[in-house]
Amino acid sequence: MPEFVVGAEHFELDGRPVRLLSGALHYFRVAEGHWGHRLAMLRAMGLNCVETYVPWNLHEPSPGRFEDVEALGRFLDAVREAGLWAIVRPGPYICAEWENGGLPHWLTGPVGRRVRTADAEYLAAVEGWFERLMAEVVPRQITAPATPGSGSGNGGPVLMVQVENEYGSYGSDRGYLRRLARRLRQLGVSVPLFTSDGPEDHMLTGGSLPGVLATVNFGSGARDAFAALRRHRPSGPLMCMEFWCGWFGHWGAESPVRDAADAAAALREILECGASVNIYMAHGGTNTCGWAGANRAGEDHLGALRPVVTSYDYDAPVDERGRTTEKFWRFREVLAEYADRPLPDVPPSPPVLAEPVRIALTQWAPLSDVLGALGDEEVVAPMPPTFEELDVDRGVVRYRLDVPGPRGSYPLRVTGLRDRAVCSVDGERRAVLDETDAVVEGVTGPAAVELWVESLGRVGYGPRLAEPKGITGGVLHERQYLHGVRARPLRLSAVEDRDAVARVPFRDLAEEGPEGPGEGLYRGLFTVSAVGDATLELPGWTRGFVLVNGHCLGRYWSVGPQRTLYVPGPLLRAGENTVLVLELEGAGERAVFLR
Repeated sequence: MPEFVVGAEHFELDGRPVRLLSGALHYFRVAEGHWGHRLAMLRAMGLNCVETYVPWNLHEPSPGRFEDVEALGRFLDAVREAGLWAIVRPGPYICAEWENGGLPHWLTGPVGRRVRTADAEYLAAVEGWFERLMAEVVPRQITAPATPGSGSGNGGPVLMVQVENEYGSYGSDRGYLRRLARRLRQLGVSVPLFTSDGPEDHMLTGGSLPGVLATVNFGSGARDAFAALRRHRPSGPLMCMEFWCGWFGHWGAESPVRDAADAAAALREILECGASVNIYMAHGGTNTCGWAGANRAGEDHLGALRPVVTSYDYDAPVDERGRTTEKFWRFREVLAEYADRPLPDVPPSPPVLAEPVRIALTQWAPLSDVLGALGDEEVVAPMPPTFEELDVDRGVVRYRLDVPGPRGSYPLRVTGLRDRAVCSVDGERRAVLDETDAVVEGVTGPAAVELWVESLGRVGYGPRLAEPKGITGGVLHERQYLHGVRARPLRLSAVEDRDAVARVPFRDLAEEGPEGPGEGLYRGLFTVSAVGDATLELPGWTRGFVLVNGHCLGRYWSVGPQRTLYVPGPLLRAGENTVLVLELEGAGERAVFLR
């Protein structure tokens, strides 16, 4: 059985120096039917290893209820069959521009600022998650590593496992890190452990552990970054655990692009330093099902909310649809110089949809009817309950309250709004609010107020991690709080449940007037003769989610920069298919298009 160790200057496999040429590919952002193709693309680019995070909140949606934890094991099986090694970053916090940085809403709600510390309540939940995850993958995949592509013999493809993630950018509780490392060992993780942090003294001081490999994350300036690491670790292998070859996008901002030649030069500098590397991202994939997170603006990460777009293309060398880019070819040229054998041919791209499809949306249900069929019971409370208090991870909450009267015309103000609300007064839409502008002018009592509030993604990085969603303050008329709030959630997971959707009382759109309805759930059927990757276009639609055959493609939003949604071929089926559009602000054409 081969043995992988952290040597004094190099990684060693069976006593021989080995350089890790890794690429990030998150199994949860790629359709399972495409795993094999994407892994083959990484090999063809010149990599010998793949890195993945594990999102806790995806796999434990409520305390003790686990969903498809086995997905990681299936992915690692595919990694081994592809002839690659693996690096696993199991959290509990992952950042990754993912909802809440991977932490479950049901934990961050009550724990709040005590997350990512040695707090007993937080650690009890973490240890339960680690026990379930490691019971799944340690016996087969996280043992002494086998040679990639060697079949089903002893050992797994995993070379290293991370302890937490960029902790030095967040906290200073070294006892917490020691507790995590010790627990991973107790659960049978026998391969080397590591930490990863920015190449700054305070980050390396706060995020590294004695006796655990320290690595650094950066996008350029390798020599300076490794010099900073050497100030803290005079010996041991050098590794850039996240070489940021591109970047992620935010709604309402331009898509970031990095020049391919510049990125290739930065990669070459890393390798010229004798270091190992993990390209972040080698292939980004998609933030499906509303799992895209958010950031806070400013150097202190305390500013305005900046929600992450659905596409996690990342300007990576392998694009969102699995195709080569100029960056792929530039990286392949650099990596070929460090390969121990000729690089394999680039695999052909997966099939694409043979011809465009116009999908007529023929049925519709207003949001109130959808809520009646799919929502929870209404909760009555003195003040608006947050999403966390209502046990809502992704979706919308309808808040209803009354303005007493008679009284004069005053501003209606929503304090602590997170993140966006459609406000109606006496059944008439008055405003679309966000946290920077949450005032409705001229509301006269008595009046019935309705607020449909959506989270645009929980913050995944920085000091505002674990902040709640929904209405976190209250609703004021003039300076007076309006008490007696009725709140009813509509979870996105309910819309993903095809059996539940069958209970929605859809109406025939042909019977609606020429202007057509606005917010609501729209349904259409379409037929394809053969499946293939496609792009979904939504002309004139404003903001919401699209589902194909019960699979949520993600959020769309007319503010851009993303204008279309990627539809992986494995989500389609030959013959009849169903599309659902959950529109939260204003519908467009009564059709959407696959191309």
